Amino acid sequence: MQDGKELLKMIRELLDSKKAEDIVVLDVSKHTNIADYFMIATANSKVHAKALMDYLLEELEKKGIRPDHVEGAEEGGWILIDLIDIIVHIFLKEWREHYDLEWLYSAAKRVEA
Repeated sequence: MQDGKELLKMIRELLDSKKAEDIVVLDVSKHTNIADYFMIATANSKVHAKALMDYLLEELEKKGIRPDHVEGAEEGGWILIDLIDIIVHIFLKEWREHYDLEWLYSAAKRVEA
């Protein structure tokens, strides 16, 4: 398995390659015990969000990486992919603005991935 920074970089590149927008990585390790990093990305539609999720899961599976669980795939407004140390959040723009994880975790350091 790759270390956290390598995995973050790979996930960011995968999401970016499929036109995810405004990708942000937060180091939340000092602020919560549920993960070390949150990766937050915006999709431009529910179809796009689901396509991002499917592509990401497919590419991670090729590397032998399976999520602990996935939530929100049916709704598509906020999809959460729990990779234990990294939680990937794929939002529609209005959902991202409403839940505003960047504000909730504003004390978390932004990480370049």
